[in-house]
Order: sequence, then structure tokens, then C-alpha cells
Amino acid sequence: MMTRHGHGGWLGIRYHDHGADWVELALPWREDLVGIGAGLGDMGVLASGPIISLMDNATSMSVWTKSGNFVPHATLDLRVDYMRAATPGQTVIGRGECYKLTRTISFIRGVAHDGDPADPVAHVIGTFMATHGPYL
Repeated sequence: MMTRHGHGGWLGIRYHDHGADWVELALPWREDLVGIGAGLGDMGVLASGPIISLMDNATSMSVWTKSGNFVPHATLDLRVDYMRAATPGQTVIGRGECYKLTRTISFIRGVAHDGDPADPVAHVIGTFMATHGPYL
């Protein structure tokens, strides 16, 4: 649902893969998502905002995958460390993993890449808080 409606739907984020505690989403390159300023638009580099949204969605969905429940939650903290610019014209894959759940807090990490997970675009780490009922 998150990849067909709302902000994620407008960005074109789509499901890619998942496991017991992780989810991968894909963000296809689009010209209207290219960054502006510092010559980024001239180079065709995706802006940081869509990549942050990709990772927020992938990590959020990993929490629901691990818990087995759709529990409404809010992003408490999402730290993004950019390693390099995404390759122009390439789809960015965001893999989010929920590595720990407590009753009301989930701990996540993830990586965004454009073809080679060993050469990441960005790493993320953060926490979510259940807002309506416990995760467990």
C-alpha cells in the first residue's frame, strides 16, 4: 500500500523483495527527482530527499515484517550517512532491516545502493516508536 499511494506512490517507490526482518524497495531514476544546485541537476544525480523517503519506507516496512503486525508508528530518529552520489539513470534499491524490537521501540538499519550493495550510496540507522499499541 505504501508504494502505491501517498508520498511513496508519487515518488514511484515500488516493492523489490523481503525476508523475515528486512524489506527492499526500489526507487527508479526520474528526471524530476534530480537534485538542484551545486551542479547536481546538470549531472543527473538524484536529490537526497527521495532517497531519505525510500529508506524511511523500507525500514518502516521491515518493522512490520519482523513483528508480523501493522502497528502505526512514528520515525523517532533516522540518521543518513551518504557515501557517494547515486549513479545518474540508475534505480536505487533501499534495504531496511529491523534488528531489534521492544514493546514500543524498534531499531532499524539499512543501506541504499544502485546495483552493488558493497558500494552503497547511503547507510541509515534509526528508531521508530509504536503510537497505537505495542509491537509485541
